[in-house]
This record gives sequence, structure tokens and C-alpha cells, in this order.
Amino acid sequence: MSAPHGTTAGESAEAVIRFVEVTKSFSGSKGPHTVLDKVSFSVPRGLTTVIAGGSGQGKSVTLKLVLGLMTPDSGQILVDGKDVTRLRGESLRHIRTKFGVLFQGSALFDSLTVFENVALPLRERLRLANDEIEQRVMTTLEQLELVGHENKFPAQLSGGMKKRVGLARALQLDPEIVLFDEPTTGLDPIMTGEIYNLFTRTQKRIGYTAVIVSHDIPRVFDLADQIVLLNKGEVDVFSSPEEIRFSTKQYIREFAANTMTLCNERTKDREHP
Repeated sequence: MSAPHGTTAGESAEAVIRFVEVTKSFSGSKGPHTVLDKVSFSVPRGLTTVIAGGSGQGKSVTLKLVLGLMTPDSGQILVDGKDVTRLRGESLRHIRTKFGVLFQGSALFDSLTVFENVALPLRERLRLANDEIEQRVMTTLEQLELVGHENKFPAQLSGGMKKRVGLARALQLDPEIVLFDEPTTGLDPIMTGEIYNLFTRTQKRIGYTAVIVSHDIPRVFDLADQIVLLNKGEVDVFSSPEEIRFSTKQYIREFAANTMTLCNERTKDREHP
């Protein structure tokens, strides 16, 4: 059974992010389109929350709201107890230092090497000597198995390697929270599995809070301590994929059935390549 509205399956853990009665609408040719309608849920600290739902249901909008890149029509978005919707200027920039972001396309600069891409946050945000920057960057590259590739340019990297570099850059400022926006888009199933394993190892080693937006259902659920399912402005929160199957809501039952179909198809593909 899904968690009650406004609660989270990770209740026992401290909430690092809280949405409180958040509403967000966009204007369209057919009138306003509400993607979040008085939505409330929490993201537990140190765990992995997966945000799922169909296209246009507000998944990426949710990440932008957390970062203060968008403003909700109403409601509160609390990060460590501070309402992001009310922050401006230096206060907003300070709260953003808590976050690392891995964008859908990795967002690497083509004219910079791997080393320079990963070092960029350190050069922009901190006043460090070159030797300290080099030490910190090389330590991260070693952790993500990128040593030997530091002088390559993004065009010389595979899709999976670009994701590793993007994650390395996202981790440079030791963020408390890492946001992943469709992190496996464009990767084949084998590489997707390797990237998910990398995410799991890194999150367990460093202990940051992970929030993952993904269409890769049901595979991404293997990473989840909590699942937030968005649909037509509503939100349902689950502590495991198994809980989804027992929901009494029709659209969630259909979602679970489609998820099981996808899982069975992938199993057959592995058994009969």
C-alpha cells in the first residue's frame, strides 16, 4: 500500500528535502497545465529516492524547483529546513552549494579535457592552489576509474565514460545531495547496468543523498530506498517496488502491470539474445 499523502516511506530517516503543498502549473494552448497539485513528500537524508512517472508529469520540473531554478505557484520547498522559494541572491547560491548535479547529457565542455572539466567547480568556487586542485581531481578520477583518461576530450569518450566524468565533476565540492536527471539516457543496457552499479558504490562510499529522475523503469528501482510516483499532479510514495503492486489506485495498478511487462520482456531478451 502506498504511503499516506504527505508522508514518505523513509519516515525513520531525517528529511533533507521537503515539498509542502507545492503547486506548479504552466500555460498552454488548451489552458493551464498543472504538473504538481498541492504535492507533499520528503526525501530522506543519506538514501536514494527515485522520481518516476510518465513524460510531462513533472519529474525534471521537481529537480528545477529544488534548485530554485523555477518558482512554484504556491507551497514550500525546504532544504535543511530553509524554504528555497524565499531565497534570493547569496542565500540561494549558498544553498545550491549543498547540491551536485549530473545532467542528462553530462553537460561537459567540449573544449576542456576530462581533468579540466572535473576541476572547473574547484576553480570557480574555491581558492585553491594548483597542486591541491590536481590532488583532489586525481583522487576523484581514481575513485571513478578514470585515471589515464584525464587528458582526453569529451569527443574521445564513450557515453558511459562521459557519465563517469559528469559524476566526478558533480562530486568535486563534496555535495550533501546529488541530483541525477535521466542519467542513463542514450546508454545500452549493459552500460546502463554498469553506471547504476557505479552510482550505488559511490553513494554508499560517500553517503550523499541521491535523487534520481529516470524513465528507465523498472531497472532504476533496484537503486531506490524510496520511490516517488508522479501522475497528473498527484504524488504517491513507496518504500519499495513491491508496494506499488498493492496500491488500490487504478493508474498505479496499470503502472505496475506495465512495469512487470517491461521486466518480463527484458528477462526474455537476456535468455534469448
